[in-house]
Amino acid sequence: MISIDSSVLYQIVNFVVLIFILNALLYKPLLGIIDKRNKLFDDSRAEVESLNQSVEQKMSEYEAKLSEAKAAAMEQKNMIIAEGAEKSKGIIAAVREEIPKMMEQFQGSMAKEINEAKRILRDQSQRISVEIAEKVLGRSIQ
Repeated sequence: MISIDSSVLYQIVNFVVLIFILNALLYKPLLGIIDKRNKLFDDSRAEVESLNQSVEQKMSEYEAKLSEAKAAAMEQKNMIIAEGAEKSKGIIAAVREEIPKMMEQFQGSMAKEINEAKRILRDQSQRISVEIAEKVLGRSIQ
């Protein structure tokens, strides 16, 4: 049987004192360390979220600038193409104006060359015909 005597009272007092001592020496410091660790984790999570938001904001700004740059590049490309088309039209028009002049010069030079060739052929044909006649007759005609 269990008898309640003074030793039970000492054990109860001892137990209560031990709870206060363990609370002061073990539980409170351990809970403080756990709270600090939880606070560090919470701070780290907040910092990570802040950095993620910053990265997302910078990415959206970058994408906006990139799309603006692409639009400007396309506009500039279209302007260059239009400018090139205008210049090519001008060059083609200038060449078309120059072609009749070149044809006239070519026809003029061809006419001169044809006349020169006719004159040379006429002179040679007369000289050859005189030589043939002299050989056939066996004497000089002139």
